[in-house]
Amino acid sequence: MKAVALKAFPRSLARRPGAKRLRENGRVPAVSCGRQAKPQNLEVDQREMVNLIHHSVRETLRGDLAVTEDSRPKRLALVQEVQHHALSGHLLHVDLHEVTEDEKVTVNVPVESVGEAAGVKTGGGILEHVLFKIKVRAFPKDLPEVIHVDVSHLEIGQSIHLGDIKPPAGVEILGDKKVSVMSVAAPISEAEEAAAAAAAAATPGEVEMIKEKKEEGDEAAEPAGKGEKAPAAKAGEKAPAAKAGEKAPAAGAKPGEKAPAAAAAPAADKGAEKKAEKKK
Repeated sequence: MKAVALKAFPRSLARRPGAKRLRENGRVPAVSCGRQAKPQNLEVDQREMVNLIHHSVRETLRGDLAVTEDSRPKRLALVQEVQHHALSGHLLHVDLHEVTEDEKVTVNVPVESVGEAAGVKTGGGILEHVLFKIKVRAFPKDLPEVIHVDVSHLEIGQSIHLGDIKPPAGVEILGDKKVSVMSVAAPISEAEEAAAAAAAAATPGEVEMIKEKKEEGDEAAEPAGKGEKAPAAKAGEKAPAAKAGEKAPAAGAKPGEKAPAAAAAPAADKGAEKKAEKKK
């Protein structure tokens, strides 16, 4: 990996207001740290950093960092992480990792295919790129910008795993050696595409029908509201027993209504009238 010139300045403005003022003036806040160096707040030129990133294959750059008016004006640093705004894409922050020439570092390197797979050329297969970056460890001078993988020998159903890739000199590939990096899949027929599309279109409708059935079941389980009649007991089921202290409803009375008071016997009224006449 070639080293690029990277110029930085000591930063005095901090926190959100300071970072906002820096960006308004055309600079971006940055932080530099390492095993043998204390964290330091810096600022870099926004246009210069954007140009370096656009002309590089990846954002992890090896830079000859030059800090103006500093006790260590020149040092070796890796541009380890670059933060962008989610909507506008503008550069927000840069993380620098200071290293030495005799210190091994671990970075992610992009993977690119070379050649045309035999299964794609003759069998109409599809080349699937499973991993776009792999993790490697090496000295700064040996770090590759990209790792190329020859796929011309791949037939349909075959894959290239992490352990099959031959790294450049002085570079160690990290990770599970059985992980697939690239593979050639069989072509999909028109019938299979139509069946997959039909299944995808039918799935939302089935979900809605299940949801509607569930809602109907929930409504049936809700208790009857005020003014509504309670459901009649099924054949063979006993009526609920009355609570303690409550009288059983009279026969023929509707649920919730009081039994009518018993009327005075007419015979008793006639006897009282005869006794009153004798006294007179």
